[in-house]
Amino acid sequence: MPNNVNGSDIRKLKLLFTVVDRPKAEFYQDVLSQFEVNCQMIMPGLGTAKSELIDMLGLNIHKAVLLSVVREDRMNEVMKCLEGKFTTIKNGKGFAFAVPLSSVIGVNTYQFLSNNRYMRGEQP
Repeated sequence: MPNNVNGSDIRKLKLLFTVVDRPKAEFYQDVLSQFEVNCQMIMPGLGTAKSELIDMLGLNIHKAVLLSVVREDRMNEVMKCLEGKFTTIKNGKGFAFAVPLSSVIGVNTYQFLSNNRYMRGEQP
């Protein structure tokens, strides 16, 4: 397998799942965008506990699931940043996990997802 795509290094990608309260979804989307994340999607999520238990515990079941494509070389700093935000932001609790992407079809798609905008011969 070649070590480059149009003259640029191949970087492995991961799909990051971040689950937070819905009102904080855009905040976390902005946080993640500072790590060269070009592709993000927010989906609504609901908890699975019975409504009586939710009411008794005073929990918020309205969650948002952020799907973000992140370069593997940025994952450690992304996860450290999220961990810090989860512990310091008021009502900002959440959790995150990542799974590797095994393949991406198309050079332009890969370049977009890996934030690799520079083609052969171009300089950053």
